[in-house]
Amino acid sequence: MRHRPCAGDAGGMNETSHFRRLAALLTVGSFAVAALIGIAALLGATPFGDTEWRVLATTAVVGCASVCALCFLTTAGGRWASVGALGGMELLLPVTSALLLVWSDGDRGEEVWKAYGVGVVLAVTLAQVCLLLALAGSRRPLAGVLWPTVGLAAVVAVWVSGLIVGSDPGDGQARLLGVVAILDVLGTLTTIALAAFGSGAERLKQLRGPAHVRL
Repeated sequence: MRHRPCAGDAGGMNETSHFRRLAALLTVGSFAVAALIGIAALLGATPFGDTEWRVLATTAVVGCASVCALCFLTTAGGRWASVGALGGMELLLPVTSALLLVWSDGDRGEEVWKAYGVGVVLAVTLAQVCLLLALAGSRRPLAGVLWPTVGLAAVVAVWVSGLIVGSDPGDGQARLLGVVAILDVLGTLTTIALAAFGSGAERLKQLRGPAHVRL
């Protein structure tokens, strides 16, 4: 028996759609403003100095943060919305530390650099995971590729964060990390390819349409 969406379901979907649209608009708008400021700094009549470099660096920070934010938004309103929300909260760490590094004078401090590095690693990893979950999180046939890839991404993030904080890997550990990172990238590409293009049978089924509309 086919489930018919009720008014409550439609209202919830509309609210989620409005939220995603508004959040995406704010994300793109914030980068547009930063981009205009950066262009003004490049084309300004004043000599290109320290302030202009800081403006350009701020534009780059906002741009990278915007890309991650859009990745987090792909899970909004879905089963994995909490992962996207976690990514949005974690994004504050690299953005804040990056702005401190850009605009503070004098010694920035080793701890700020470490916070920035770890924050970037976690933000990029969560953005990767959000994209994977949004594309394949609800597809059981892809679970055998999706979840090992998510696990590899988590291992790489923790490992690299440890290196940034100060752990000293030996040659063997560095080689092993490289292998895990390669497998992570391979799993990510495979999951995205399968989720985006699917199998031939699945595509044929989509083209033919539901059985009840056939003549």
